[in-house]
Order: sequence, then C-alpha cells, then structure tokens
Amino acid sequence: MLRSAQSGSVTGVCRYYSAACRLPLVRPSPVLGVQANVSNRATRDLTPVYIAEGNVAWVRPAQQQVLATRQRVIVAQAGAAAGAPAPADDRAPVSSLKIGAYITMWYVFNIIFNIVNKSALNAFPCPWFISTLQLAASSLFMVLVWLLRIQPAPRLDGAFLLALLPVALFHTIGHVSACVSFSQMAVSFAHIVKAAEPVFSVALSGPLLGVVYPAYVWLSLVPIVAGCAMSAMKEVSFAWGGFNYAMVSNLGMVLRNIYSKKSLVNYKHIDGINLFGLISIVSLVYCAPAAYIMEGTQWASAWQAGCGQLGTAALVQLLAVSGLFYHLYNQASYMVLDQGISPVTFSVGNTMKRVAVVATSVMFFRNPVSAMNWIGSSIAILGTYLYSLASDKYAAEQKAKKA
Repeated sequence: MLRSAQSGSVTGVCRYYSAACRLPLVRPSPVLGVQANVSNRATRDLTPVYIAEGNVAWVRPAQQQVLATRQRVIVAQAGAAAGAPAPADDRAPVSSLKIGAYITMWYVFNIIFNIVNKSALNAFPCPWFISTLQLAASSLFMVLVWLLRIQPAPRLDGAFLLALLPVALFHTIGHVSACVSFSQMAVSFAHIVKAAEPVFSVALSGPLLGVVYPAYVWLSLVPIVAGCAMSAMKEVSFAWGGFNYAMVSNLGMVLRNIYSKKSLVNYKHIDGINLFGLISIVSLVYCAPAAYIMEGTQWASAWQAGCGQLGTAALVQLLAVSGLFYHLYNQASYMVLDQGISPVTFSVGNTMKRVAVVATSVMFFRNPVSAMNWIGSSIAILGTYLYSLASDKYAAEQKAKKA
C-alpha cells in the first residue's frame, strides 16, 4: 500500500491516507461525487473531507483537527518518497510561542516561590511545617484537577505504588532539607550550594545504576566544586547547618532521580505532571508525622510571634501563596519538558533560571554580596551548564553505540 502511494498513484495515496487515518475511504458516484450507497443515517452527523480528485473520507466534526494533522504527516511522507521537499510546518510559530510562555511561567513562578518562601520562613521559622504545607497544597491542587477532569487521572496499581515509595521518600528528604537550608542561609547562597547536585549524580550513578562516566564528565564537575568553595569563602550568611542541609537536599534529589529510573521505568504511561502529584501525596504522608516530631512543640509560639509581626491574615496569606507557587513552578517545569525540547535546551533554561533566582533574591532581600561571591557563583553556575553539555554528549554517544 505504501509502495502504491509512493509511486504517485492518486488511488494509492488515498488508500494509504485513509488507512493511516483509520477512516473509511468512499468512492465517488459519477453524478453526486460521493458514494451513493452510504445511507443518510450513516452520514448525517459526519463531515465529508476531500482527499484527492473526488475521493472522500467521512469524519465527525471533532475528528477534523486530528485528520488535518495526520494529513500533513502522510503528505510529507509521500512527498519525501517522491523527492519533493516537505511542506513547512505552520504550527512551528505556535509551538515556539507556547514553549516561550511555559519557560516564562517556570521562571516567574520559581522566582516568586523563592521570595515568598524565604519571607514565610523569616516570619514563621518552622521549615518542617512549611514543607508539609507545600506538599499538602500540591496534593490538594492535583486532586482538584483530577476531580474536575482538567488533567486525566492516572491509572494506578499496587505494584506502581510500591515502586513509588522510595522515590517519594527521597523527594521528601530533598524538599525538607532545602527548606531548612533556606531558613538558615540566604536564598542566593543556598542555590549556589544546590548547584553542586551534579557531583552527587555522577558519583552515585556508578554504584547504583552501573553507569561509568568518561573523564570529560568528571572534569566538568571541577568548576562546580571550585565555584561553590569560592562563594562560601566570603558568604556573610554562611552557616554550617544550612550548608549541610543544602548538601543533604542535593543527595535526596539525586537519589529520587536515580530510583525513578530504576523503579518507574515500566510506568511511562504516567506523565510528568501526574507523577509529581502522586509523589507529593505520598511525600505528604511521610512528612506530616515527621514534621510534628521534629518541631511540633515550636509551632504555637512561632505562630504567635508571626501573627504579632505580620498579623494573622497576612501570615496565612503568605503561607498559602508559598504552597501555591511551590506547585505551580514544579508543574511549569514539567510542562516545559512535555513540549519535547532537547536536553541541551532544557539545561540552558535551567541554568539561566538559577541565575535569575539568585539575582532577584539578592536584589529583593538586599543581601551583601562580595566580588568573590559573584565570581564563585558565576563559576559554579557555568559548571552546571558544562556538566549538562558533557552528560548530554555522553548520552548521545551511548545511543549511537546501541544503534
């Protein structure tokens, strides 16, 4: 059938096109131009779409957009076989605008979250409570969009939930540790320390995933370590507790990613947004009792102090906005990934997002930053970008070997 389509036969192209679109091909009658023996009942709610020289496919109105999309693909395939250039994709500008809008939302939501989160921690210094609240906000958000059918609810089974448990545990560790770190140090410096996450990723991928990285990947980690060390030397807000929690957060997030690859590889039907929602729900179950054990005795006094400083309504609003933007910036990042952009493009975007967060937090909170801080931070962020390029190159090499 494909051979017939490629040979230039109109009938062959129409048959191939009809089969690929899973639509009935209708032969024209000599007079009416449509099949005479198709009953009115069969076609009264259908729309005729003309394929080529009188050949007709009947579709429901809702199928016309799908049909148009498939038509472009099939015409491009037939044209390529005949040596003709493929038609330009008129959807490209729309896709570029969509990707740009999603990246903008990702940046803006992340910047707002970091500023609001640090403000909430300053007023109510209970990072375990705030971490739990953010997971609860994300869980509630996802349950609502599932109930309202804005986002299709995932199909779950016991095996998937069992595989999700370690992933959610490490996500909880990474999230809470980051929140504790932000409560003890400047947001800008905490993000510079979190830029060292690739160091843990490369170090642990060998023993846990059996991945042996080449020398150029290891060398790309040198500027990350050097930049973090330089930045720490002159950091006014440096505290060993905050630094250690940031490093624990890096470890937790890397283990989350590694166990996602190991445990969830057979559940690719669950998209990124749904997966994040499910991780948030399970993490909430982990985090809530741990938060009460760790700092439950402090909540009453901290609440009274926070209400005295800001007022009850303002404090509640600050905590609620923190939880909302925690979910929104994570969802926006998955929406960017779902657009099918290349890993390098996403890595560049992620690097620039960290730059934007560091710069805006310094300006908003007026943190004193020395020249050594700026130089070290720049080197560390550059290192994360070089690591992204190196790891992408390694992935491409491995893919070429398997081909």
